[in-house]
Amino acid sequence: MPLPPAPTKRAALLSPDAIDAPARSSHRGSRRSGEERADDAGSRGPQPLELFDNLGAEGGGETARPSRRAKAKAKPVPVPVPASTPAPVPVSAPQQPVAIQVETRVPTVSPAAPAPAPVAAPQAPARTKRSKSTGPAKLFVLDTNVLLHDPMCLFRFEEHDIFLPMIVLEELDGHKKGTTEVARNGRQTSRTLDALAGAQDADIDKGLKLDTTGHREAGGRLFFQTAPLDYSLPVSLPQGKADNQILGVVQALRDEYATDKPGKPRQEVVLVSKDINMRVKARALGLAADDYQNDKTLEDGDLLYAGSLALPADFWTRQSKTVESWQSGSNTFYRISGPLVPNLYINQFVYFEAPGEPSMYARVTEIRDKTAVLKTLKDYSSGKNAVWGVNTRNREQNFAMNLLMDPEIDFVTLTGTAGTGKTLMALASGLTQVLDDRRYTEIIMTRATVSVGEDIGFLPGTEEEKMGPWMGALDDNLEFLAKGDGGGAGEWGRAATNELIRSRIKVKSMNFMRGRTFLNKYVIIDEAQNLTPKQMKTLITRAGPGTKIICMGNLAQIDTPYLTEGSSGLTFAVDKFKGWPHGGHITLARGERSRLADFASDVL
Repeated sequence: MPLPPAPTKRAALLSPDAIDAPARSSHRGSRRSGEERADDAGSRGPQPLELFDNLGAEGGGETARPSRRAKAKAKPVPVPVPASTPAPVPVSAPQQPVAIQVETRVPTVSPAAPAPAPVAAPQAPARTKRSKSTGPAKLFVLDTNVLLHDPMCLFRFEEHDIFLPMIVLEELDGHKKGTTEVARNGRQTSRTLDALAGAQDADIDKGLKLDTTGHREAGGRLFFQTAPLDYSLPVSLPQGKADNQILGVVQALRDEYATDKPGKPRQEVVLVSKDINMRVKARALGLAADDYQNDKTLEDGDLLYAGSLALPADFWTRQSKTVESWQSGSNTFYRISGPLVPNLYINQFVYFEAPGEPSMYARVTEIRDKTAVLKTLKDYSSGKNAVWGVNTRNREQNFAMNLLMDPEIDFVTLTGTAGTGKTLMALASGLTQVLDDRRYTEIIMTRATVSVGEDIGFLPGTEEEKMGPWMGALDDNLEFLAKGDGGGAGEWGRAATNELIRSRIKVKSMNFMRGRTFLNKYVIIDEAQNLTPKQMKTLITRAGPGTKIICMGNLAQIDTPYLTEGSSGLTFAVDKFKGWPHGGHITLARGERSRLADFASDVL
């Protein structure tokens, strides 16, 4: 029989019929003894319903939820009691009412319980948050370049402690002036240190707690060098150099924390620096040194999400009994299940190619529980589906064109070697959606202005004229697209077409993007591998309603100093946006520029 209905209002009274309604018997034992049920039998009647048990009342009747009262009337499970025991032992009746639990279990009670007093159910110990590292907490000595590289690095060391030598603060003060990224990071680090030192109950001698400013993931303390330390470095290392002074501090701390002392437990001291030569010198002196790894999205560029997945050769054989398919317009949908589903992402491309069997190219559009829905793609390699006169030449290009032409996709990232058609496809799809479909109002193109060789100096003219030399790729691709779209219109027709195209393409500098909002724009960010994660975030957050952003780049051609494949802003965006329903990524594999460019990409 079902349980009594729950009241519709808070503190509503239950009817006597609802209270007296018998409950269905449960296979679990009742939490209350027969004596308590006998006491409650005489006091039946309308009882006010309270949201919580009354923990403070002793000896009073317990007011419970309807489901609890119904469970209390269930038939108890007999517990073996020795003959010498004068009364049955209540199994789990506590001396005081306890908080309501969702699931009740009958604890095993020893049959030789001598006392008839109620036996309280044992409480499970509180679950503590498991730390990510299992060893003892370390003491990390930070070099100045780490603070200037990532001003939030103080909160990236989990439960470990941090030590800042006085020379680091001195160097930090020398880098805070200016408008460069390094100067901004220096000022932000100084503000963070000031906030930690100004927190309530802050004690520099005992260490500043790193979680006082709201960063709960940081469980260690921050120590400053408040007294001179004794150390002896080789004579060949000049004592006046800042790097050597930091090495001396690390050596002194290593000797000081080598053994357990009252108030100073033994700790491993590690130098953290982005300077390779400094880490080499530290290891030569027998000191532990590490690189700062938190800025790297991936340790290995080969682990980057590719955006496509090859289905196994026995895919259709395994799915033959469970697959569902249906048609919607020109697309076919397949609902699949099995061990492949947990490895899929939304908007990931899958393909099946086997000799003697028809090929299938699809995109994951839905993942629910243990099933995924695949949607077949539009074939842009066919002449009837050409985009501004451009047809795709390989499988990955077709995947990319499906992302670029889908109005439901707001963010697209394209990676690949030189000559894979990234810029050409982005421009062709942009012109089609701006001039033909009227989906966007204009194309905005920008890129990181990082030169390959020596800088040529200041450029004259307006913002667009200054960006002109950096936009050679745009001019080359527009020339190709204008040739294909001429259609025998003659010289005047081609000139008019070029003017129309130029009027809908705006070239902007990244330096003036802060604070802008793009409405119904098609934004192309070229050479995005040269952007830092912070710059990438600044550009992507400019997108307003109806805007689509395309980021393109070749991770093998990074020209920005101190930026690697693992720490590039393009890698950062690809990794963070994978699986987002309105974003997609594809890695273009084969170059189509020329046989010379394709061979050079492989051998050089």
